[in-house]
Amino acid sequence: MDFYTQLFLYVSILYISLYLLFLVFRKKSSVPNLPPGKKGWPIIGESPAFVGAAKSGCPEKFINDRTAKYSPDVFRTSLLGEDMAVFCGAAGNKFLFSGQNKYITTWWPTSMKKVAIFPETMEKFNKDDPKKMRSFLPEFLKPEALQCYIPIMDSMTREHMESDWSPYKEVKVFPLTKNYTFALACRLFMNIKDPKVVSKFADPFARIAPGFTSVPINVPGTPFNRAVEGGKVIRQELLNIIRQRKQEISEGKDANARDLLTRLLTEADDDGSVYYEMDTSNKIIGLLIASHDTTSTSITVIVNYLASLPHIYEKVYKEQMEIAKSKTPGELLNWDDIQKMKYSWNVACESMRLTPPAQGSFREAITDFTFAGYTIPKGWKTFWTVYTTHKNPKYFPDPEKFDPSRFEGNGPAPFTYVPFGGGPRMCPGKEYARLEILIFMHNLVTKFKLEKVNRDEKIIYNPSPVPSNGLLIRLQPLK
Repeated sequence: MDFYTQLFLYVSILYISLYLLFLVFRKKSSVPNLPPGKKGWPIIGESPAFVGAAKSGCPEKFINDRTAKYSPDVFRTSLLGEDMAVFCGAAGNKFLFSGQNKYITTWWPTSMKKVAIFPETMEKFNKDDPKKMRSFLPEFLKPEALQCYIPIMDSMTREHMESDWSPYKEVKVFPLTKNYTFALACRLFMNIKDPKVVSKFADPFARIAPGFTSVPINVPGTPFNRAVEGGKVIRQELLNIIRQRKQEISEGKDANARDLLTRLLTEADDDGSVYYEMDTSNKIIGLLIASHDTTSTSITVIVNYLASLPHIYEKVYKEQMEIAKSKTPGELLNWDDIQKMKYSWNVACESMRLTPPAQGSFREAITDFTFAGYTIPKGWKTFWTVYTTHKNPKYFPDPEKFDPSRFEGNGPAPFTYVPFGGGPRMCPGKEYARLEILIFMHNLVTKFKLEKVNRDEKIIYNPSPVPSNGLLIRLQPLK
């Protein structure tokens, strides 16, 4: 072999080697820097660990273990059969809350859609539907409109206390508050007053929430199956009500009705067509889920703290009695009364900080984006959760202490206290929930002293916080 042939061979080998190295380097450099973490088991991912931590009464354990092991900013997991990035801390909350329709969009887990939505509308159910629904809510839930609902809320709460609390020495709070908040939501959202009609909804509705975050395997006896069957009953009952209401509207009955259902059936959507019956049902179910389940849970945990902490109860009682003494016999609460309940609302906020009514919310990435140096690919799901801030000593010193003074003045730092979310997607029913909670607190503490029967009763999450025995409370009527 002559010199030139050898030289050509050596150069060729060198060139091929360098080219192969270049391809390997380019391939490695093109792999996105995904958040640290693990996906867990095939299909089910880390859902069993997520649900197990919640049912043990310590849902924050799932989050805290992974932020300590992987990253305090964002970590990767797999929940509900989806690749998921869990955003952490105030910075993570702020990024997701401000990134709506820029980086992320609304996403409903398959289990939730199969439970709450008509199968016939599943393909048409899109990310614009929540946006259309929210266009109605500001008008319905703005302070001017809510002021009109205060007398209704107060009168219904008084009736509830008289019929379901006063005759008894002991009551289980959780089932009572679920019935109360559901009846109130049916009255205000759909103008349903008949207790028999409300009860047709209440029983199947109780089966829905536990199936939302379950593995969507529709086998008899599973939480998902019970939720699906409950959803079928609710949708059919709603269809009956919607058809009856449409008939009443066509006949000119109750022309001045202010409830949301009537508005949905008389308003046209963006393309000029009238809302279809099933589409309207989907929206009402979503609103009932959001308003009823979380509010009943919030009221229950507030009662738990009032019954457990006598010094907190006494301060709330003093504030509420000053308002009660300013009223004439039989006079209902009004907007000005609500504004005086500052300490009571601080107590409610601290209760929801320590025992949040909801764990967080899901979104879907609509483009590749970077956060904290990590790439979140398009199509991945994201999750923000209250548990990265609510009990974090960085944001709330001595986080396990019940301290309503945290909410005095300017209150907690932005994006640290997030039971209602934040940004453009903040819960539009926040003010509605505030009214319902404060009116309930007023009627409760001005009628009874409270004693928790089982001080060691455990709170489990399914997915909202639920007292394991319904929160049994001993009542002492006040003169």
